[in-house]
Amino acid sequence: MKEEEVVEALKRENEEFKRIHQEHRELDSQLLEYNKKSSFTAEEEIEINRIKKEKLHKKDKIAELIREYKKHQSMN
Repeated sequence: MKEEEVVEALKRENEEFKRIHQEHRELDSQLLEYNKKSSFTAEEEIEINRIKKEKLHKKDKIAELIREYKKHQSMN
């Protein structure tokens, strides 16, 4: 199974994956909005770093769920 197929299957079958994937996309959108600015306040820089950390955490969780799904599929 290709990675995109696994992601689509998980979005259909796994509510946790669907939620985390959506939250990851929302964080990405927030970063894109910040990147439209040429400079940031100290508070904005703190918020950008928080978003990046949270986004990375969600990316790690997505990867973990994909690995688990692939492992489970290979056992069947």
